[in-house]
Amino acid sequence: MRPIEGRRPAPVTRQDPAVIWRNRALRLMDHVPLPIAVCEYGGRILIVNRAMAAEFGLLPGQLRHRRILEFFTLHDRATLQALTEAVRLHRRSQYPARVSWTPADGRERQGEMTVELISDSAEETPNLLISLRTLAEPAAPSVPRQPGPGAEVSPIEARILAAAARGATTARIAKEVGLTADGVNYHLSRLSRRWHLPNRTALVARAYALGVLAAGTWPPEPARPH
Repeated sequence: MRPIEGRRPAPVTRQDPAVIWRNRALRLMDHVPLPIAVCEYGGRILIVNRAMAAEFGLLPGQLRHRRILEFFTLHDRATLQALTEAVRLHRRSQYPARVSWTPADGRERQGEMTVELISDSAEETPNLLISLRTLAEPAAPSVPRQPGPGAEVSPIEARILAAAARGATTARIAKEVGLTADGVNYHLSRLSRRWHLPNRTALVARAYALGVLAAGTWPPEPARPH
């Protein structure tokens, strides 16, 4: 049978692989029970999964393009400082912050938001991958306090953290506190294990959150004698 003249077969369209993988990632996120969001560095929401939207009785599309801090109150302001410093130094890591929010049932909740900087290259302005963990019990009010059990620091550790917050190198810190470079690294590693943190930037953020370092002062210094 001869084909009808003048009619050509419809072209076969191929979907962009990037679009395919994006749709697969969105479907995967929707099946993750942990509330997750992806935001621009300035805080504008790009993607949220169903679990995050359900916290506020909304659909994912209703949160898109709004700012993440419209929905959460951030109690660890040092996290913002740590994120700014990480972007400046092209670091990529995870940063915890204590937050509160009012879900659909109207009862305020407390939890920990983990922020991770993500990008295809270190030179690009990163996006923020945010995950949310609800605390079983209401957190204590955000007031300056001494480190809790298991988080105490010695005077030398407080001085090391203050120097690290200024961006001092290991060699410079060692000279300031009268230790060797290996001694400084020993104390930083010990603090990382004690507080379950991955790097120096996260240590500084947690030190501010715990009241080890004085808030609102420059150059950074220990909040009080330890």
